Amino acid sequence: MTTDTAAPADFEIFLVAPPGLEAVLCDELRAAGFAAPKAVPGGVVTTGDWPEVWRANLEIRGASRVLARIGAFRAMHLAQLDKRARRFPWGDVLRPDVPLKVEVTCKASRIYHAGAAAQRIETALREDLGVVISAEAELRLKVRIDDDLCTISVDTSGEPLHRRGHKQAVSKAPMRETLAALFLRQCGFTGAETVVDPMCGSGTFVIEAAEIAAGLMPGRSRHFAFEDLASFDPAAWERMRKLAPGGPRPALRFHGSDRDAGAIRMSRENAERAGVSDLVQFETHAISDLMPPEGKPGLVIVNPPYGTRIGNRTLLYGLYAALGQTLLTRFSGWRVGLVTSEPALARATGLPFAPPGAPVPHGGLGVHLFQTKPLR
Repeated sequence: MTTDTAAPADFEIFLVAPPGLEAVLCDELRAAGFAAPKAVPGGVVTTGDWPEVWRANLEIRGASRVLARIGAFRAMHLAQLDKRARRFPWGDVLRPDVPLKVEVTCKASRIYHAGAAAQRIETALREDLGVVISAEAELRLKVRIDDDLCTISVDTSGEPLHRRGHKQAVSKAPMRETLAALFLRQCGFTGAETVVDPMCGSGTFVIEAAEIAAGLMPGRSRHFAFEDLASFDPAAWERMRKLAPGGPRPALRFHGSDRDAGAIRMSRENAERAGVSDLVQFETHAISDLMPPEGKPGLVIVNPPYGTRIGNRTLLYGLYAALGQTLLTRFSGWRVGLVTSEPALARATGLPFAPPGAPVPHGGLGVHLFQTKPLR
């Protein structure tokens, strides 16, 4: 799209993914019926109209945020940028009564000063639409000038999408819900098997698995930035939000444990807020007391301490070894997914992990997902 007009009926939608997990997010969009999703560095591109933007925010579990690319034009210098920004039909998407933050990046372009470019666009928005420009605004206009092409996007999510609105209590170094959802998908979890997390912290993996099994939409409880756009239709949005899956609750149960009683209390509170307390069971005990729940084998997924911020790393080798011994002796037939920044700690479990993929950013570290086939 390289015109001076706003987005047509169908336009490009970009869903941000953690680097290294773009293909996993692409699979999720494909399964959800989005149009020809394509994994690209940093996320996934699809096309659609505004209801598809709303649906992406509401339904997709693994995206960090959703950007609507509302238009683009060529600009070789600041005067041209100023002229074309004033011709752009901002009022089709933006409202004059909603404060806005403008963010500009420049790459390989004759316009190289991002601050000057932002000033020109902000002036056009103030003088032509009457928008209040504020550095604290929730609604963000993201402008990328790359090879003299000025692409204009609106961040339609607002707060990052891992903030579902249910987890108020968190443990140390918590796993983000979006990342947990992608790791669960990477482990082949579809909602049809039991999940156990023996170091559950604030319960993210267990609660996310229960929500998936119950068909609960991740964005069901929160506000999104697109609700403050001129393109927003409250009645259509309300109809979409009410299209919750019907049917009985799943018979499966999802299990978390931790030796920290405070973490278990937080997990139970978070599950209650998420509406899945009837599907989960949290218990306080050590790894050595872990037993598989009744029923068919499923997935054990765990995000143990790495030693970088929590405790002394040298003391963790015994913990990982105990985890591996417990799983090898008691969890025959179960698959294991283990998240850690330290391959040596993963090896200390003695579990038959396949080679991991590329590291994924998490909490300022690069973490790997280590996976096994069903244990024997």
